[in-house]
Amino acid sequence: MRYYSLNRQAATVDFDAATVAGQAPDGGLYFPETIPRFPAGFVEQLPQLAPAEVAFTVLQPYVGSTIPATELGRICEETVSFPFPVVPVTARISALELFHGPTLAFKDVGARFMSRCLGYFSRHETRPVTVLVATSGDTGGAVASGFLGVPGVEVVILYPSGRVSPVQEQQLTALGQNIRALEVQGNFDDCQRLVKQAFRDPELLARRRFTSANSINVARWLPQQVYYCYGVAQTLAATNQPPVVAVPSGNFGNLCAGLLAYVSGLPVAHFLAACNANAAVPAYLTSGQYAARPAVPTLSNAMDVGDPSNFGRILELFRHEYPVIRDLLSGYSVSDADTSATIRRVHEHTGYLLDPHGAVAYFALEDYLSQQPEARGIFLETAHPVKFPAAVEPAIGQPVPVPTELQALLRQPKRSTLLAPEYEALRTYLLETA
Repeated sequence: MRYYSLNRQAATVDFDAATVAGQAPDGGLYFPETIPRFPAGFVEQLPQLAPAEVAFTVLQPYVGSTIPATELGRICEETVSFPFPVVPVTARISALELFHGPTLAFKDVGARFMSRCLGYFSRHETRPVTVLVATSGDTGGAVASGFLGVPGVEVVILYPSGRVSPVQEQQLTALGQNIRALEVQGNFDDCQRLVKQAFRDPELLARRRFTSANSINVARWLPQQVYYCYGVAQTLAATNQPPVVAVPSGNFGNLCAGLLAYVSGLPVAHFLAACNANAAVPAYLTSGQYAARPAVPTLSNAMDVGDPSNFGRILELFRHEYPVIRDLLSGYSVSDADTSATIRRVHEHTGYLLDPHGAVAYFALEDYLSQQPEARGIFLETAHPVKFPAAVEPAIGQPVPVPTELQALLRQPKRSTLLAPEYEALRTYLLETA
């Protein structure tokens, strides 16, 4: 498999080079030259296949010969070593729970896969790799956990000051070792802009071997396909009906992975892009015109992205054919008031506790299904509610119990460096610490 830049000003590369580089030298995102189809019988066999076998089958065509089959099998086993249950919430709506990994967030899948691939690709390198990543919440914690203590790898995480939850911030800042956290006095778009500038800085590139662990990196983005397979498999086994899938969407890597699995042959009735007030993509789905917007803070902070990088991959996947995208994908913009009301109502009526991102997806799915009386759907519950106490606890009127595995982490001191949202501040930091 070869990968090309969406900016089309760089040479094609294999999976190894795309993973290590993170972003193409022309500033574009890498995209696979061909979209593989799932093998014959794969979808029908999904309910009987082991999770690691599903992951290997989905990902091997993208990895190609860059990782031997036995090694890729081991990586897949370690990546999906926790459950991905589909939990009924109502008669027609179920949650695909993606928060049973080490950092209680869906991004554990991509971060674990990428860290192990990068470890394999860097096994003979003497020069360390710097993983430079921007996070709006859960990416940073998953990356920090995935790369903690990996020899030859330093992780530098940029996050927006005051715009991540206390649990998320602890997962970014409390680990130490090879993990460094930069607290940017701005929003996520500022963090992402600074990272992109660093990847294009010749002097920095001469001093450091950079890669990114955002979903702009193919090794972070592509493995997210596998849990769509798990969710659809469980749904088909229960109902024999392809589901509508609602995806909480911020930087759009997660939804793009689901759409990629669909193009490869996964049966999905329809996709919903469930956004908060940061609604550039829902506006596109209504008008056919895309325009970036300044990010605004919301209760579902991990989705506070005004110019989602991965939306360009969705356009590429469907050759920029707006009618095709519009027919497969519907967009929703959900207010904070509706997010809170949904958390409260669902908890009161069903006992199920949503996090704010899952609540946005639940609201969108419920609305869509009200117009499709024969359809059933699943929404992605992307993080444990304990990570968002400021949004969840006022809605339900009680504290969210802290899982045992988080209690020790929350007692650790915060370690972060405050950074102005200007590129020169990041550049100076990276040069001085090289």
